[in-house]
Amino acid sequence: MKQQLIDRYGAAVPRYTSYPTAPHFHSGITPKTYETWLQALPASSSLSLYLHVPFCQRMCWYCGCHTKITRRYEPISEYAKHLALEIGLVGDTLNNRQTVQHIHWGGGTPTILSADDFSVLMVRLRTQFRIAHNAEIAIEIDPCTMTRDLAVNLAKSGVNRASLGVQDFNSHVQKAINRSQTLEQTKAVVGWLRDAGIAHINLDLMYGLPNQSVADAVRTAEQSLSLRADRYSVFGYAHVPWMKKHQRRINETDLPSAAERMAQSQAIAKHLLGNGYSGVGLDHFARPNDAMSQALKAGKLHRNFQGYTTDSASALIGFGVSAIGRLPQGYVQNTSSARLYMTAITDGKLPTARGIALSAKDNLRRQIIERLMCDLSADLPDLCAQSATAIDQFAAELQHLKTMEADGLVSLNKGVICITHAGQPFVRSICAVFDQFLDSGKGHHSLAV
Repeated sequence: MKQQLIDRYGAAVPRYTSYPTAPHFHSGITPKTYETWLQALPASSSLSLYLHVPFCQRMCWYCGCHTKITRRYEPISEYAKHLALEIGLVGDTLNNRQTVQHIHWGGGTPTILSADDFSVLMVRLRTQFRIAHNAEIAIEIDPCTMTRDLAVNLAKSGVNRASLGVQDFNSHVQKAINRSQTLEQTKAVVGWLRDAGIAHINLDLMYGLPNQSVADAVRTAEQSLSLRADRYSVFGYAHVPWMKKHQRRINETDLPSAAERMAQSQAIAKHLLGNGYSGVGLDHFARPNDAMSQALKAGKLHRNFQGYTTDSASALIGFGVSAIGRLPQGYVQNTSSARLYMTAITDGKLPTARGIALSAKDNLRRQIIERLMCDLSADLPDLCAQSATAIDQFAAELQHLKTMEADGLVSLNKGVICITHAGQPFVRSICAVFDQFLDSGKGHHSLAV
């Protein structure tokens, strides 16, 4: 029966870190559009900031991020200068100095920035925005490029959460993805961070990697427990070589089947749940006293381009090449060309390349999908009532869900959708029922399982 469900519901679907998803963004959203949206943000709006640093010292073959390899610091230094200028442009465009609740540094490898450049950028953020005293300031880290001094400098700049990429500790899997990283290296970095005062540690694990078995996945999860992380993200490898050409270095015959991927995912989950972590949504785990677990219990968990989050800010502003922002009116994305990005910034223009405006219908579907992704349930009548929408507009979707109910993936009770334990591996496919853009975005997504 499990293989039948995989065959029926395991097709390529979005990860739903947004709705509509990025493949549907278009060039009709211009720098002028973004400027208008920014200026319309009320003074009472709370903000979240994302800064993208698209550089790495090595290319991991599984990577799906927008990044490039560089051995020289000059391109990074030049990029940092333009990032500072963009922060100033956006800050000057806003009519108010709103309060920032969250800052997230992603990449690439954001810790590739020098301590001086990182400090300058944090000062620029504090100059242009009002950073809440209890704001979460998080950064993604490649443990192989970290030093004790860098950990101290990050803490001095206000970083209070670090997300470390682990993926898999088994050497034969690491060889297949071009990423050599030992448990000892990772443990040392965690120690440096905690010694510096960065107490909150997240770990990223992956399944579905080449040459990876269930035993490999469980062994990595077991070894990682010695790091005493607050949260885990457990992602399935997305093999999209038509979009990320370096993934062609991975031999497709070495990739686990969909059934094997599911077994790996479930084995990792069982191990983490058995060691005191609470499941959060599709692929996150957190300690019961962690803010993410508390947000889940309170029905206040959210999802954005970094995955599950406690961030409830009114708007997300993205800085840097390819960065995506979310405002009440819609999504915006910067150009993915470093050359065009820096040219626009030098000319004093916002580097917006595309985006999408949200209709009232889009917003309702976004809420339904977010609640399904976060709570594994959605009260369709209540959400429709909040947006003054007749529930009969979802007659086709409810009919589709009845088929899923017959397969044991969901239960329906007067329009309230609850995803069952059997349905949890297919939550993205369940969300796809409400995606009106899906058919035109095929070819851009990874397999659901």
